[in-house]
Amino acid sequence: MPLYGLNLPSTIALLPHMNVTRKFLPGSRSTAQDRRNIYDVTNTVNVGSVAAVRDAVRDLFMESYPGADFDVLWLAFHDFERLFTGNYQNYTGCDTVYHDIQHTLDMTLAMARLLCGYECSYEQEDRLGHERAVMGLIAALFHDAGYIRRADEAGTANGAEFTPWHVSRSAKFLSEYFPGIGMGNMASVAMEIVHFTGYELNLDEIELENPKDSVVGHLLGTADLLAQMADRCYLEKCRDRLYSEFVLAGIATEPASENDTSIRYQSGEDLLKQTPTFYQESALTRLESSFNRAYRYIEALYEGQNPYMDTINKNLAYLQQIIESQAWHALRRQPPCFTVKTDTLETVGSLVGQYLAREGEPGTGDRHARHRSCPG
Repeated sequence: MPLYGLNLPSTIALLPHMNVTRKFLPGSRSTAQDRRNIYDVTNTVNVGSVAAVRDAVRDLFMESYPGADFDVLWLAFHDFERLFTGNYQNYTGCDTVYHDIQHTLDMTLAMARLLCGYECSYEQEDRLGHERAVMGLIAALFHDAGYIRRADEAGTANGAEFTPWHVSRSAKFLSEYFPGIGMGNMASVAMEIVHFTGYELNLDEIELENPKDSVVGHLLGTADLLAQMADRCYLEKCRDRLYSEFVLAGIATEPASENDTSIRYQSGEDLLKQTPTFYQESALTRLESSFNRAYRYIEALYEGQNPYMDTINKNLAYLQQIIESQAWHALRRQPPCFTVKTDTLETVGSLVGQYLAREGEPGTGDRHARHRSCPG
């Protein structure tokens, strides 16, 4: 069975410790020009499909752990789909337009690749192992569970309102989920490592006794950044969807800093103008330092190449061109939005308009009409 998007040489010698000789089955490799909006960075996996991502993750998992039981992960994918589509008891489903179903599936696939790359880079005694990998993949599937509203939270109009503390909500969900699937011993670790995907805790304050658990956390945080920023429609999604989530969370209209009383993001375009600084001062610092360059483990699967980092650099280079030329009209992709309802983009556009009208801030014009015209 092919490993989606993989093309490994028989000898891996990419990092100093990568001395494992293995044979991987190559997958298809498509050019960036051919990439479809709802496909992963290699254009081989439909990251809008739970089944497609589950199968790709299974192949990677079985390559790392031949003969291992995939049943728990199969169940986790099933429960993820139920939770995000509104079929999980006491939850209403995903209604966040940036942190949607596709994002989590894309991120989980990246996590599976990082885990596979890590495991094939070390000798047996230094590997993370089957159970820890299962824990990391389940944490990936539910790392944004905190955005999902519970049935008793009818007073909250949209899950984006939970943005400032959504990771803590995800940790709570994981603390209840792991015991239910017979992995209660991993619950406390999962509750900690999910914080590597957010900003609620200082990363240095995350307490883990086993260094291997920290590695899983670094892989998890890395996967989250790689999947988002390597999305083919990353720039459009930031402008048209992430900005909306920040408005509903009250983040966009808060003061930019203690010394700057202007609002943080004037519009979706203003958010994009600030994205290069975010990458250089925050995301790249995490990738290179906080997460100890864990993104390099992708390279074990792609003959020393890193399709995620390559695509991120291309996205940011194109963004710089857009900023300098002010050719915002060039960002015209309208990817589907994978949420519980088909009209979520329209609903969120209306909520954003109402919020900004109440706040008396700019941004209620044509940009929000885009929400109403995007496919849902």
